[in-house]
Amino acid sequence: MTKAFRPDVDAPEWKGGYAPYDILKEGTIALVVVALLTIALALIFSSPDEHAVTIKSWSNATPVDFAQTALSELNGTSGTAQYGAPYNTASEGQKLGPLALAKWAGARIPVNTVRDFVIDPLRALPDQPPLTQGLATWRSASDATRTNWVAHYTKAASQMTYANGQVVVSTTNAGPVPLFINDLTMMARSGALDQALVTQHGFYTTDYTKPLLFLSDGSYLKNLAQKDHLLGTQWGMMNETGSYPGQAWLWLYTFWYQVTPFSTSANADVQVWGLMMLLSVILLFVPFIPGLRSIPRKSRVYRLIWREHYRNL
Repeated sequence: MTKAFRPDVDAPEWKGGYAPYDILKEGTIALVVVALLTIALALIFSSPDEHAVTIKSWSNATPVDFAQTALSELNGTSGTAQYGAPYNTASEGQKLGPLALAKWAGARIPVNTVRDFVIDPLRALPDQPPLTQGLATWRSASDATRTNWVAHYTKAASQMTYANGQVVVSTTNAGPVPLFINDLTMMARSGALDQALVTQHGFYTTDYTKPLLFLSDGSYLKNLAQKDHLLGTQWGMMNETGSYPGQAWLWLYTFWYQVTPFSTSANADVQVWGLMMLLSVILLFVPFIPGLRSIPRKSRVYRLIWREHYRNL
């Protein structure tokens, strides 16, 4: 029977020479060199980060895309409106096999796209009698009437254009919906919608959930991400804008998004998370797994790492 190897007892005592080493001196030199390199490289290359994408920049760059996205929030077809937990109950949300994890958590960040993205921001606009009347008409109408208005506008919105500062859609029987979409677009282009979405629940806030959800429902942000190779299908989690090296340590996480079944799954986020948790647990228990924990000793890789030590024995 082979005796178990005890590295703290069975390893032979080092009897070779010693050399003085000043760790404080070496650490100080390393800190100074890295600091100087960081400053120099920052001055030469500057920051690779782009300016923040806002609803204002989006609506000024592609007003039709913004207006159509605003309509999708109103008619309930946007990604946010149909997402499910934690924003609403429109779907079960992310599932891990038979486990509806998102549904169990519930709608903890409730978002009503009609109210939060369209009606409430428009109510914040001051001194606009036509809009005030339109909002009153909307408020007094039945759900069936509202649905009919939105349906008529949606049917004609495929031919939407933007000209002379106005959203142009040729439609009738749409009630105040054309006014809502046009005024919301003008509000977005002025920058007021960015602020209205952030301060709906208080004057001082840093909660950008609603502006980010609104942005993600349109195609503008996605097109910018694709241009900079930041999509999930482009290893975007570990990339930086401007083709700069990014978070390379995330390669294992983002790798799974490139392979099936994760690359084609609607539940990829929670599935990849579950897989990474499993791999993390396995890594945590490596020292306790028989056979696996013996690989370094049996492969004798330690003799390669400490070759100078074993050469002088």
